[in-house]
Amino acid sequence: MTQALGWWGVPLAIAAGTLRGSIPFLFVSLGECLTEKSGKINLGLEGVLLTGAMSAYAVSYLTQEQLGSFFAPWCGVLVAALAGMALGIIQGWLCQQPRVNDVAVGIAMIIFGSGIAFFFGKPFIQPVAPRLIAFEWGNWSNLPQVQAALKVSPLFLLGALLAPLMQWFFTATRWGLLIRAVGDSPQAARAMGISVFKVRMLSIMAGSALAGIGGASLSLYYPGSWNELISSGQGLMAVALVIFAHWNPIQCFYASLLFGGSQSLGPALQSVGIDSYYYLFNAAPYILTLLIMILTCSPKTTIPGTPGALGKDNTP
Repeated sequence: MTQALGWWGVPLAIAAGTLRGSIPFLFVSLGECLTEKSGKINLGLEGVLLTGAMSAYAVSYLTQEQLGSFFAPWCGVLVAALAGMALGIIQGWLCQQPRVNDVAVGIAMIIFGSGIAFFFGKPFIQPVAPRLIAFEWGNWSNLPQVQAALKVSPLFLLGALLAPLMQWFFTATRWGLLIRAVGDSPQAARAMGISVFKVRMLSIMAGSALAGIGGASLSLYYPGSWNELISSGQGLMAVALVIFAHWNPIQCFYASLLFGGSQSLGPALQSVGIDSYYYLFNAAPYILTLLIMILTCSPKTTIPGTPGALGKDNTP
């Protein structure tokens, strides 16, 4: 059907892929943005993403008879957020111990979260769980490509609403200002009587909960199944995405659309018969991540919006 549309099918396929594929990037990047605003880096969100995907799928499958096919997936989303929050508690406590490095803790949490997901997720690889119902705004058209391009998940709308809300939270609320103060200068925050440990712990917990919801979108919406390779490194790519967005939640939303669209480039071109360099096009998100890291990680330049205490080791 895409070939019948010719090249017009490519932008429609990319639009559909963008709306589907940007959701995990959006939630994980917003969660990482919240965490990094407090001055900590959470590389463990890849493990959180996998744990959220597994727990959401398992709960949706196990509760479908009691709650029905509509409410069971939403129960799974809630449990995914709680699972992410639980991992965030561990991350938040460990990374704030004296002389503990954020990167080392993040790598350990990737292994820990992935191990939990793989171990408890084994029984749920084959069973089919109810999926989240999407808004089908393209039913006015007879073209499947238009219908797919206008099929929108409620989680995408929730993330699109959350981005400006988080931006307002950082600039216009007391808690948002406290997070920014802790992230820029924890010593000055302590002098003002602010509990740096508490602020960072709550920020990491909330950020991990958002990453868990991003994992739920993978297993309950797109691709809509559970397997051990479902995340494809999206949790790690979110760190580069936040840097690219200059720690701005609204720009995180736009960057998520860019990453989601790059993810759909390969399948969109293949749908019109372009098989050459297929794997190169499929690697577009990873290439984009690498380019961003090369362009932004120069020791001679400071990226606008960088929290002053970001990634610095804890003092005893």
